[in-house]
Amino acid sequence: MKETRDLEILSVNAIRFLAIDAVEKARSGHPGMPMGMAPLAYLLFREVMRHNPLDPAWPDRDRFVLSAGHGSMLLYAVLHLTGYDLPLEELKRFRQWGSKTPGHPERGHTPGVEVTTGPLGQGISTAVGLALAERKLAAEFNRPGHVVVDHYTYVLASDGDLMEGVSGEAASLAGHWGLSKLIVFWDDNRISIDGPTDLAFTEDVLARYRAYGWQTLRVEDVNDLEALRKAIKLAKLDERPTLIAVRSHIGFGSPKQDSAKAHGEPLGPEAVEATRRNLGWPYPPFVVPEEVYRHMDMREKGRAWQEAWEKALEAYARAYPDLYQELMRRLRGELSPLPEAPPAFDKPTATRAASGRALNLLAPRLPELLGGSADLTPSNNTKAEGMEDFSRANPLGRYLHFGVREHAMGAILNGLNLHGGYRAYGGTFLVFSDYMRPAIRLAALMEVPTVFVFTHDSIALGEDGPTHQPVEHLMSLRAMPNLFVIRPADAYETFYAWLVALRRKEGPTALVLTRQAVPLLSPEKAKGLLRGGYVLEDVEEPQGVLVATGSEVHLALRAQALLREKGVRVRVVSLPSFELFAAQPEAYRKEVLPPGLPVVAVEAGASLGWERYAHKVVALDRFGASAPYPEVYERLGFTPERVAEAFLSLV
Repeated sequence: MKETRDLEILSVNAIRFLAIDAVEKARSGHPGMPMGMAPLAYLLFREVMRHNPLDPAWPDRDRFVLSAGHGSMLLYAVLHLTGYDLPLEELKRFRQWGSKTPGHPERGHTPGVEVTTGPLGQGISTAVGLALAERKLAAEFNRPGHVVVDHYTYVLASDGDLMEGVSGEAASLAGHWGLSKLIVFWDDNRISIDGPTDLAFTEDVLARYRAYGWQTLRVEDVNDLEALRKAIKLAKLDERPTLIAVRSHIGFGSPKQDSAKAHGEPLGPEAVEATRRNLGWPYPPFVVPEEVYRHMDMREKGRAWQEAWEKALEAYARAYPDLYQELMRRLRGELSPLPEAPPAFDKPTATRAASGRALNLLAPRLPELLGGSADLTPSNNTKAEGMEDFSRANPLGRYLHFGVREHAMGAILNGLNLHGGYRAYGGTFLVFSDYMRPAIRLAALMEVPTVFVFTHDSIALGEDGPTHQPVEHLMSLRAMPNLFVIRPADAYETFYAWLVALRRKEGPTALVLTRQAVPLLSPEKAKGLLRGGYVLEDVEEPQGVLVATGSEVHLALRAQALLREKGVRVRVVSLPSFELFAAQPEAYRKEVLPPGLPVVAVEAGASLGWERYAHKVVALDRFGASAPYPEVYERLGFTPERVAEAFLSLV
């Protein structure tokens, strides 16, 4: 028993010193949290979690999310020691260009990293989506005697994670939904960058989480592995998600223990040597005893777990061949065939309503499609016909009511899509995209195909006034790398926008939709949306181009008619997606927007950014106003006459 305990301590200290040495070599990083929480990382990866370093993408693995992403060396050290493809050389290159060990964990970049974390609160909130996906897949596919979906989501969260508002939103939903396989460890080290957490954080956190509907537990010393084991066993017996407050010491064993100095900077050579003496670690930097590598190597166990699951899956395939084929298709991320033709429309239609009609057509063909709204379902039109509400009692439901929680909604959608087996979307007003911007940004960074449905896209909100009328939002979203922003001009373009969003696997898509009805274009012409921009109405030997997006496309068409009366020939281009258009061959782009022709752009939003395409812009660089929307448009200059005048001023 003593030998086992000695080996446990040696392994825990190996995690600590790999973190210390990497931060010291980089002269940058956060050594304190890894030093404090090394015992928990050791226990989870060595004993508690079912995972396979040889196949980090094994579908039924337990997930681990380091929400406290600043402590990334904790994760890198334990991944290295347990046998993931993360060699020691990569730890020595911590925070360096091109290394597999960036300053904060990045999904898809480092084997074993489930979620890109760093912005505090996002990791724990995304983990709610991971746990939700497990709950839903298990309900959908498991059968008596054939359990093929059965795994936990573990989270290591910091004080900062629990201070951020998004984590409260997500935790409230996790408790409401009863996500019992979500277990969160709170690193209760009582230190933040500014100093002791009681400078700003004195609430009863466990009472708050109990109020959310969580089980709460406390472990008084993270070094007490037996107490951690007991807490995890209790967590697994409860029908609620569990928050375990774990008392730790930041910078454990160093002269800077329990001080803010141990948080976000290297310990320094003298403190490192003192820590080596204090913890009885005689080894040079980056040297780990072989017995630790042997003890922590999880490759054989991981292979055995996965092989056992694959055998269970073979039995499942024999008993339920149709379910097996469907589960495999969805885990591979393959879409069922999508309809090529849009539904028929017979009158002017708001693109938000057209989006709802598109969902009615798509949802029956895509059982993996699920989504919801931040308490704006009737306005966002995000609930397809026949979709049942998801609840604790009805885990088969495909519609998610997020309540007024845009921030958490974005992160949870990302978690659902990261997990595999689902394609998730969520809706709110475009102006509230600001509330979920960190989640949108992380979706783009992680290349997660989340679909964000943003309705009420302009000053056409009218009476609700400037607080609800987005002005700068379109361009601010377009500025985000790897986010496709699509603002369709009519019902048919909206259908094709959904096809683009669902077929896209390399990143998220924002669908930007009108509140007001807009005239219909021809379905054949609207198909041009698939290329991001296209010639909607052409003329012989055009003297220039009017280019617009969304509802303003129809304004450009009316301006074209006015100019025709004056003997001026202009082409009208619909440009619903800058990003999709930019991805087209240069020859096509020049065909649509010929170099040398004067171009006027029309959009009821900020003008910044249009200079890449237009010589003059009819736009809005001020906030809106409260009035019926036709009057708002007219008073703010969105009229055919003004557009025509803008073009004439160029020629």
